[in-house]
Amino acid sequence: MVLPHDEPEQPRRPRKPKGPIEPKPSARAADRSVHLPVPASTAPLRVVNPDAAGIDVHSDMHMVCVPADRDAEPVRRFGGDTADLRAIAAWLKACGLTTVAMESTGVYWIPLFELLESEGLEVKLVEPGQLSRCGARPKTDVLDAQWIQRLHSYGLLRGSFRPPDEVLALRAYWRQRQMLVRSAAGHVQHMQKALEQMNVKLTEVVSCITGVTGMLIIAAILAGERDPVKLARLRDRRCHRREGEIASALEGSWRPEHLFALRQAYDLYQFHHRQIDECDRQVEAELAKLPDRSGEKQRQKATRRRGRKSNDVRFEAKGPLFEALGVDLTAIEGIDAGTALVVLAEVGPDVGRFPTERHFASWLRLCPPQDRSNKTDRRRRGPKGASRLSQALRMAAQALGRTQTPLGVFYRRIRSRLGGVGAVKATAHKLACLIYRMLKHGQEYVVRSMEEYEAKVKANLLRSLERKAKSLGFGLSPLPSE
Repeated sequence: MVLPHDEPEQPRRPRKPKGPIEPKPSARAADRSVHLPVPASTAPLRVVNPDAAGIDVHSDMHMVCVPADRDAEPVRRFGGDTADLRAIAAWLKACGLTTVAMESTGVYWIPLFELLESEGLEVKLVEPGQLSRCGARPKTDVLDAQWIQRLHSYGLLRGSFRPPDEVLALRAYWRQRQMLVRSAAGHVQHMQKALEQMNVKLTEVVSCITGVTGMLIIAAILAGERDPVKLARLRDRRCHRREGEIASALEGSWRPEHLFALRQAYDLYQFHHRQIDECDRQVEAELAKLPDRSGEKQRQKATRRRGRKSNDVRFEAKGPLFEALGVDLTAIEGIDAGTALVVLAEVGPDVGRFPTERHFASWLRLCPPQDRSNKTDRRRRGPKGASRLSQALRMAAQALGRTQTPLGVFYRRIRSRLGGVGAVKATAHKLACLIYRMLKHGQEYVVRSMEEYEAKVKANLLRSLERKAKSLGFGLSPLPSE
């Protein structure tokens, strides 16, 4: 008898007869012994690159694999010295190979990549994610090299984007300059800390201590001047604060240990900016070497939108950039000479490697991630990391949000729906598409007025409302004019 709140008794399982216990095979043994039959309808992979090699790159050695029919020892280990790299190139050419795939490991691949390219071999730089997504397998250096060679022979690997050689030197100088700018910014913080420890409130009376007024006052302090009135007289005429306000903020304790820290930070800041000047001269020289793609087009000279900042390039770069790119990217709102230099250094003047503007924006990781299953979109984060060009476009998009331009209105409209992070990404995506169209088709940027943009947004909104009303069985009619 089973009561309402009782559970029925479960039948007992029959006991297994006692006997000798046989050991269970391990997972590896099962993998070695069990072979699933291959369906007859499944066609084998076709070899696309018969003359393909694979290289597993390390810091002190490289594991190279060639097809098994090219050498009695198809997998060889080489060192990382220059003589070893030349030996790799000689062995690959002796085996009759024409294309090589290698994994991008840190910066260790760069010397080997450049040497193999100079020897006439086609080299593909492969991100590690492509190799790990092709199935589980044991992990050794030999097996990695064989796996890269096998996938490359089947044509399953895509090479990463790398600009042409004429742009690589410019990119190296510009990246060095960006590194120096970041280092100089750290020393600005050190100067601010030393001033605050002496209770010198210079940061509260000037907008930036690296401006004209701030640097003159700091230099005078380090030269031995302690009178706040005399220090305040060094203010630039464009400074918004009066001398009395500045003088009251410049009374400090002047402890020697803090003055020592201030002097070192000031000297390091000046040193880094001298290094930045040298990088600017090299960048200007590399821009002069690039071919002129402007043809007969003339650049429209626009008025300066803002004053020159301390980290801007020290030469007039808009003209050489227009000749190197063939279009004037600085005509786009939010794109200055520094951002246009990042475009040229990171991508180059030719964007033909990307079929469409969507491919270009996806490469910059400025597209929302897609994760759809059974007609359901699942929210997830995009891949980590961002290129230097993507960071530059995001900074330009953030600055556009404070301007009275069509792109600024677009930023604020998206921010009202998605927030600041979504608006920055969407505006940077729009900037990337504009840059792609200009470089791909040689189109000039047409500056749109605020009235035209607001009229277009209003027309799009009206069409959307009409579609919604029609789907619900209603119609729209304007209000009678009073």
